[in-house]
Amino acid sequence: MENFTNETIDTKQLPRYEEVQLTALHPNYKKVVLINAAILIIVLVFGFTSLFFMDENELSGRTMLLLGMALPVIGLLVVFFSVLSYKKKGFAFRNHDVIYRSGIIATNTMVIPYNRVQHVALHEGLVSRLFGLAKVEIFTAGGGSSSDLEIPGIAKEEAENIKQLLMGKIQKQL
Repeated sequence: MENFTNETIDTKQLPRYEEVQLTALHPNYKKVVLINAAILIIVLVFGFTSLFFMDENELSGRTMLLLGMALPVIGLLVVFFSVLSYKKKGFAFRNHDVIYRSGIIATNTMVIPYNRVQHVALHEGLVSRLFGLAKVEIFTAGGGSSSDLEIPGIAKEEAENIKQLLMGKIQKQL
């Protein structure tokens, strides 16, 4: 048997992912986020206006007034949090891993080592495609059928380059 050692690691000397300079999402992604928020607001307005066509006995005037006052507030909150979530997202690709940060109230930072990556996909939504953007989906070992990490709001050409980088890392592992 070889000489086995199990040295203690000084955790204060480990590299800090918090110090990594993250790349912001493409500026056009903010437009995508706002268009998606507008679609949600339109659906809410359509749902609210359909209540007017219901039997008057089912909904009181007071209820309709409250719903009418709540709808603009809900719309403003949707827009505010959509823009805030866009500003809070960022990513970085390092020699051995990928980092993605998101979250409005609670910040979620995912660090995925390349040796865990099994598959990479690009996804272009309808609105994102109009702005030349794509989402990189990263699947890891044991992640199931859904992607473990999705990085939206990347220019399509850059997303294709990222996919090639990750596919190269996967090939080196084999």
